Amino acid sequence: MDPSDSLMIKLSGSGDLSPSTDRMLTRVKSVYLFIRKQGPVSTKELVEEFDMTQRTMQRDLNILTYNRLVRSPKRGQWVVTERKVRVS
Repeated sequence: MDPSDSLMIKLSGSGDLSPSTDRMLTRVKSVYLFIRKQGPVSTKELVEEFDMTQRTMQRDLNILTYNRLVRSPKRGQWVVTERKVRVS
């Protein structure tokens, strides 16, 4: 397996991250896991589920898209990619 095809999502309370960075990573991980569990979801559904602004959700989705973890097959719709992810 090519290392670029696999990504491990690991969040630890090791104290190496600032509290705001740790919160952001926890939130992004939660968004990813929700999309993975629910299947195709809309941006609106995500905003409502996580009770955050559209702008914050878009930032989180941009992070997930940049890391090739989610994609948008059509405008405003989100699904996970085939990229292998080990969540711990």
